[in-house]
Amino acid sequence: MLGQVIETTELLDSPRVTGKEVASTLRRRGLTKTETTTIKGEKGSTDFLRVHIPGTSGKTKGGESPTLGIIGRLGGIGARPEAIGLVSDADGAITAISIALKLASMQSKGDYLEGDVIIATHICPNAPTQPHEPVPFMGSPVDIATMNKHEVSPDMDAVLSIDATKGNRVIKHNGIAITPTIKEGYILRVSDDLLTIMEIVTGQPARVVPITTQDISPYGNRIYHLNSIVQPATATTAPVVGVATTTTLPVPGCATGANHLAHIEQAARFCIEVAKAHAKGKCRFYDPTEFERLISLYGTMKHLQTMGRQG
Repeated sequence: MLGQVIETTELLDSPRVTGKEVASTLRRRGLTKTETTTIKGEKGSTDFLRVHIPGTSGKTKGGESPTLGIIGRLGGIGARPEAIGLVSDADGAITAISIALKLASMQSKGDYLEGDVIIATHICPNAPTQPHEPVPFMGSPVDIATMNKHEVSPDMDAVLSIDATKGNRVIKHNGIAITPTIKEGYILRVSDDLLTIMEIVTGQPARVVPITTQDISPYGNRIYHLNSIVQPATATTAPVVGVATTTTLPVPGCATGANHLAHIEQAARFCIEVAKAHAKGKCRFYDPTEFERLISLYGTMKHLQTMGRQG
């Protein structure tokens, strides 16, 4: 997938790139169900991009194969005029668009997945930055609730949320890692199927991001979050797993020259392999029976998907 990653990087590394330009590129490759929406916030605007790729037996064609959602999560792809070039935080968008290009290439050659795939991200080359410990993060022209509204679809039966996760001291690895499965306020055990796919794709022992209760609560509650990698879980009942690009040392989300193409390629290839297996029913994000047992014993945790009691 390195070809698609390089192409996407060149496409996005521009102060004038727009969601419409990216959508036009995807449509030329045969992905006709591509749409963009420009949303303005207090700190600027961004272009949300959504691509719906039908499967041979997916919901679009009246079939029963499950739909996988792939979200490229980020604040912005650039921090202009403060910094020139793609920022570290752009990894999510680069990965998501590279996946779309790869699926388009596969279809042009006759390889179709059984299930639908919905890919969503947003394009903003001049997003604000924000303070964060241990290193600064990218901000966003719009809030998390707006992102979830435009990136999370009720048609998604499971979600992979891709995000640069380099500005911390808890996951120290050059490459990629996944989070435990998050569903309706519960942090569930890490999926064995996803661990297996990750080890096959990377040829290394699987790495897991240590997610906490704070991280699965909505942004804006004045509680520390590792980053926004599992924020889609606050807006859906579908299981959500974060796919993180990681480094051994903390890297600011607003740093340029920090997009490691080999890591992005691994993340994209991992998502493609998950999409193949998930469509066939061979990749479970969680155990439904075990989840129902949790609910029967301890009740719902859906309140963690809300802003909680505001005092």
